[in-house]
Amino acid sequence: MSAARGGAGDVRSADHVTGMTPQDEEILLRIAASPHVHSPHSTPRIMWTVTATLVPLVAAAAWWFGPSALLVIGAATAGAVLTERLFGRRGALGDGSAAITGILLGLILPAGFPMWMAFVGGAFGIGFGKLIFGGLGQNVFNPALLGRAFLQAAFPTAITTWPADTASWWALRGDNFAWPLMSPETADLVTAATPLGAWKFEGVETQLADLLIGRTGGSLGETSGLLILALGVFLALKKYLDWRIPASILATVALFSGLLHLLDPVRYAGPMFMLFSGGLMIGAVYMATDMVTSPVTPRGAWIYGIGIGLLVVLIRVWGGLPEGVMYAILLMNAMVPFINRATQPRVFGHERKQREAAA
Repeated sequence: MSAARGGAGDVRSADHVTGMTPQDEEILLRIAASPHVHSPHSTPRIMWTVTATLVPLVAAAAWWFGPSALLVIGAATAGAVLTERLFGRRGALGDGSAAITGILLGLILPAGFPMWMAFVGGAFGIGFGKLIFGGLGQNVFNPALLGRAFLQAAFPTAITTWPADTASWWALRGDNFAWPLMSPETADLVTAATPLGAWKFEGVETQLADLLIGRTGGSLGETSGLLILALGVFLALKKYLDWRIPASILATVALFSGLLHLLDPVRYAGPMFMLFSGGLMIGAVYMATDMVTSPVTPRGAWIYGIGIGLLVVLIRVWGGLPEGVMYAILLMNAMVPFINRATQPRVFGHERKQREAAA
C-alpha cells in the first residue's frame, strides 16, 4: 500500500516491495530489436536432428552396397569434420553442419569410390563451400553438392563407375583402398548402368518397385525413395525444412515429365520413373532445403523449387549427362539472393510514403 500511496515516482518503495534492484528493472525495461520470442530449436539441435534422420539412409546404403558404403561415407565425413576442426572457428564442430556435409556427400557417391577421393571431396566441400565464405550461414552454395561437383570435375571416371551387385555382402564394390594419386585397379570390377543411364542411353526403364525400395545401381543415397519421403515428412512436421521446396520440385518434375510422356511415351519416361530415379529424392529433401542456401520467403521457395524441377528435367532429357539434380540445385543456389530480394514482403505504409514523397 505504501508503494501505491507513494505514486509512480517512489522507486525505492517499489523496489522494496518487489525485491527488484535498479539493475533488474533496467534489464526488464530494456528495448531491443526483434525477435523478442526465441525458438527452443537451436541451430545445433536442428543440425543433429537432421543428422539422426540420415542414419536410416546410411543403414539402407550399407544393406544394399555392403561395407563399401560405410567406408565411402566415413571417409567423406572425416574429410569434412577434420577440415572444420583445423580451419573453422573454435567450437564450430558442435553445430553439426560438418557432419551433415560429409554424410550427404558420401551418400551421393558410388559405392566403389576410393576413400582418399571421398576424403578430399569432404575437405573441399567444407573449405571452399563453407569456410571460405565466412562459415555457417554465409555460404552461397550447398557444401556437399559443391564437393561432389569438384569430384565430378577432378575424377570423372571414378565418380561415374557404378559397380554391379555382388554375391557376397562382405565383398568390396570397388577399389576403396586405392592409394592417393594412383589409378584404382578396376580391371576386374563388374559395372552396371544406373536406372537413368539405362533409360537415357539404352531406352530401358527400371521397374518402379526396385526404385521404391532401392534395389538399383547408382549412388549410395539412391537407396529408397519411400524411405527418403518418410524422413522428409518427419522433418517438415518438425519445421526443420520448408515443405514448399520439395513439394514444388517434385510437382514440377512430375508435371513436366508427365506432359512430355503424353506427347511421346516411347521417347520420354513417365513421371513416376523421373521422380524415383537418380538423386532427385535425396536432393529435394536434404540438399535443396538447406536453410542457408534456400530462399527465406514462401513465394521465393515456390520459385526456387519450380526452377530446380524444370532444370532437372531439361538436363535429364536434353543434356549430355543422365542426371541433373546437382547442377540444378547449384544453379538455383546462385539465384537465391535475387529471389529473396524480389520476393520480400512490402513494409506496411512504405508504398504510401513513396507516393507522398513523389507528390
